[in-house]
Amino acid sequence: MMSERVKEMLALAQQAMTRSYAPYSKFPVGAVLRGANGKLYVGCNVENAAYPQSQCAEATAIGAMIMDGEHKIVEALVMGRGDSLISPCGGCRQRLREFAEDNVQVHLCDAGGVQETTTIGSLLPHSFGPDHLKK
Repeated sequence: MMSERVKEMLALAQQAMTRSYAPYSKFPVGAVLRGANGKLYVGCNVENAAYPQSQCAEATAIGAMIMDGEHKIVEALVMGRGDSLISPCGGCRQRLREFAEDNVQVHLCDAGGVQETTTIGSLLPHSFGPDHLKK
């Protein structure tokens, strides 16, 4: 059974997908991050004709979180359409890791909802993070 907080995250991710700018891939993605402050930060993918300049939904949500003054992710959800399980790309796994501990849950969703819940550590084992740079 899905918790109320995950249901709320799922609804926000679905809404974010409707705001996605994906004229090239035609593949909208929504991401929702829960900060340590309890607030939810939402993002969608924003494509660009110069493909490397595109922005993933996770990056958009992280930007919103940072602009609000939060620097810690305690839960994440990523959603895309279709029947395939959606998972953060490699770059976004590293972006999430910057602000999340290895044990932070990441809910992976398709159009039908949460299909799997994993952790940052499982998605990006042996990761390099901010703690490696502390003196």
